[in-house]
Amino acid sequence: MIIDHLDVPIALAPMAGGPSTPELAVAVTEAGGFGQLATGYLSATDTAARIAATRAATDKPFGVNLFVPGRATPAAGIADYLAELGTTHELGEPKFDTDDWDAKLDLLVADPVAAVSFAFGCPDAAQIARLHAAGSEAWVTVTSVHEARIAVDAGADVLIAQGAEAGGHRATFVDQPADDPIDPLGLLALVQLLTTTTDLPVVAAGGITTGRGIAAMLAAGAVAVQLGTAFLRCPEAGTNQVHRAALTTDTPTMLTRAFTGRRARGLRNRFLFEHTATAPAGYPEIHYATAPLRAAARAAGNPDETNLWAGQTHTLTTELPAGELVRALAADTKSALEKALSRRIQAC
Repeated sequence: MIIDHLDVPIALAPMAGGPSTPELAVAVTEAGGFGQLATGYLSATDTAARIAATRAATDKPFGVNLFVPGRATPAAGIADYLAELGTTHELGEPKFDTDDWDAKLDLLVADPVAAVSFAFGCPDAAQIARLHAAGSEAWVTVTSVHEARIAVDAGADVLIAQGAEAGGHRATFVDQPADDPIDPLGLLALVQLLTTTTDLPVVAAGGITTGRGIAAMLAAGAVAVQLGTAFLRCPEAGTNQVHRAALTTDTPTMLTRAFTGRRARGLRNRFLFEHTATAPAGYPEIHYATAPLRAAARAAGNPDETNLWAGQTHTLTTELPAGELVRALAADTKSALEKALSRRIQAC
């Protein structure tokens, strides 16, 4: 198991849409963690190029993340929302695609990496068996015990427990209708539930940016953590400048479907306040429809009309190089665990 051989129990979260770069994955990997490449919104050809660039820079194991495709949303389900946006914004064409799923899976079977992680669903048993035969582990991101059981039955090797605190898209297998009152689980609750109901290794993800947070998850039973927001300000990340600047503010976050049609956590801005209440579940159609307005906002330096994905502890992020950040977090984690153990002994 890859996770058992890491010098530092930190995996880089795959952050699609720009922040994820080969340089960032390599820096985390070379520092003793586990780098992952995001391939969401990339073609299989682009994915192959990023894998090649990463291999050229490190001989250590790394992973690749795929989006599991869902189902197309009926046009009538999103028409009213897009009509609302279209009164003040230039929109793109809403469309459904599978994010080049088949071609990417074929690529990773033919040219395997150490681990393939998944979001938005779980591959079926036959697909996971293909990866196993190629020598790759299958890491499945889950947000509930129900999803974890599906992943276990399909043959997953590792569960990535994504708590509600996490920045970016919720990795739920099925994004519930916008009016569904479901209350997403926080990370501590989810880790406790998963480590009680399954024997698979659990990697904790969501709202972790400090060594103290890592120590807490290890104490709760996770074998490692997956960090995304913590790396957004690193120089190796491809985070755009509008996003970088916004992360330094104390703006709170919220969950929204306004930009993509799938629940995601980002910094509150005008667009979220105006459109979250009416945004339906409709991914990736709404993602493609809002792409031009988001791109225009980034180009204009306007943080109020672009997605600023971030976890709940984004104010604790730093601008350290990724390798230096990994080493600092490892030292802080060790210190936090030692301090906690010392307090426990004194209490006894």
